[in-house]
Amino acid sequence: MSALLKVDGLHVAYGRVEAVQGASLSVAPGTIATVIGANGAGKTTLLAALMGLLPSKGAIAFEGADLTRTTAEERVGLGISLVPEQRDLFSAMTVSENLELGAFRRGRREIPERLDEVYQLFPRLKERRRQEAGTLSGGERQMLAMGRALMARPRLLMLDEPSLGLAPLIVRDILSTVSRLRETGVSILLVEQNARAALRVADTAYVMELGQITLTGTADEIAANPRVSEIYLGGAH
Repeated sequence: MSALLKVDGLHVAYGRVEAVQGASLSVAPGTIATVIGANGAGKTTLLAALMGLLPSKGAIAFEGADLTRTTAEERVGLGISLVPEQRDLFSAMTVSENLELGAFRRGRREIPERLDEVYQLFPRLKERRRQEAGTLSGGERQMLAMGRALMARPRLLMLDEPSLGLAPLIVRDILSTVSRLRETGVSILLVEQNARAALRVADTAYVMELGQITLTGTADEIAANPRVSEIYLGGAH
């Protein structure tokens, strides 16, 4: 199976500090790939570069096409969406208004159908659709950020720390939704500090340490690795 996203030898630097050093990874169609690692490992920088938000060196291909010179907006048009760690919602706008902004490239005629699909995935958002985004709980804000990204009908959804600051039950719900998205054909690149939760839903996994991908394998292989178990899973399988 050819990769939907293929990254080879990616380098990203802030001035003289190289935050991502020669990272290579791929995401197969209809799968979940996760990048796990400690805070400061370079995971967020990796996603920002893949989205075109930071300059990078190396090769990035999506459906076989070179993305090196494409802008972030062009990447959205090609079918790539990013849900950032900060969620970046418009707090004074309603849930439905935030969602509609996610479909800005799709045309207004598609909005009702897209809203229905997002509300089926996140019934809570339908209940809250007239509320201002700033009044939502943390879990609801994460649902809204994901729903807004899905309004663009991405083929690849990149999620940066979706479990951050959320209670374990909410994390389970969010990652259950991620699994359901895979079943609809959306491929997912999931960046997570919560290694245990990420490895539970992923197909393939990458361990990132100090800007480098140090381990690659199936999620089961990575979860069974003694070093990963000790450092990221608290020593238990």
